[in-house]
Amino acid sequence: MKQPSLRIAVFGAGAWGTALAQAFSAVHEVCLWGREVDNIETMRLDRENRLFLPGIALRPELGFSADFTQTAQGADLHLIVTPLAGLRETARALASLQQSSPATTPLIWACKGLEAGSGKLPHEIVAEEMGKDAVCGVLTGPTFAAEIARGLPAAATLASNDAGFATDWAHKLHQPKFRIYMNDDVIGCEVGGALKNVIAIAAGVADGMGFGLNARAAIITRGLAEIARLARALGGRSETLMGLAGMGDLILTSTGDLSRNRQVGLALAAGKTLSDILAELGHVAEGVPTAREVVQLSRRLGVDMPVCNGVDTLLHDNVNVHDAVKQLLARNPKQEWGPY
Repeated sequence: MKQPSLRIAVFGAGAWGTALAQAFSAVHEVCLWGREVDNIETMRLDRENRLFLPGIALRPELGFSADFTQTAQGADLHLIVTPLAGLRETARALASLQQSSPATTPLIWACKGLEAGSGKLPHEIVAEEMGKDAVCGVLTGPTFAAEIARGLPAAATLASNDAGFATDWAHKLHQPKFRIYMNDDVIGCEVGGALKNVIAIAAGVADGMGFGLNARAAIITRGLAEIARLARALGGRSETLMGLAGMGDLILTSTGDLSRNRQVGLALAAGKTLSDILAELGHVAEGVPTAREVVQLSRRLGVDMPVCNGVDTLLHDNVNVHDAVKQLLARNPKQEWGPY
């Protein structure tokens, strides 16, 4: 049975926010909010996000607004698709609006990473700003924005501590070419989405140094083991990391040329400085701030994460790429799935 059209407010007019707004506007009434008034107006007139998704025609049904309050009011769903650095501010603004509203609007976020300075996962940020009883969930998985915006087939996971919420909204957002699966392991899904960006930087370094496909496969596999260890330590489930939010997202980000974090690794291998890399990239590479936070978190929890640690030293400690690789390869052999 066809789902009735709903009103969805999407906050964040970068590549990913625009892509999701584009995808969901095929079925629902969608308004895309962005803080840059000129860019929003240009998108409205030209039906193209030239800053972040150039060359992709946006649907005529898709609405645009630079008015935050107007976008939020009357929506059946709030969808936050800012970089992680903008999640707290956006959630706080929505919480403020809902204080004067008789009804609570469901919330989904599609942000990945660990908050710089606190090391918190997205659901912890939302709970602090909107309350622990907020009706919410996370949308994550192996999805490049440009492919979603073009309508190419893909699958993602919608995770919530409320299984009924995940089931309800997965059905409402599901489309034949954008399949949405349900999950109740928010921690596992968020850890997978955050750490795959760090491992993708390592994979990019290996590819950039010409180490070959064997090395890339080893980094992805051992990286997945690190991700699963941290997820378990935080209360997530290992099997979650075998699915779309873990293995799927990790493989895509570590091998796909559209991956910003992979591009960071390739550039590091070429000898470029981090500041130059980020300036040339023009987009947020979430693996850069996440690397430092995940290493600090893993040390507090006593979880061994050598690949993530190696990436952190490359990014933030001015360690030479050759020295970082040498340190990683010099580690003693261990049980593949033993305790760490």
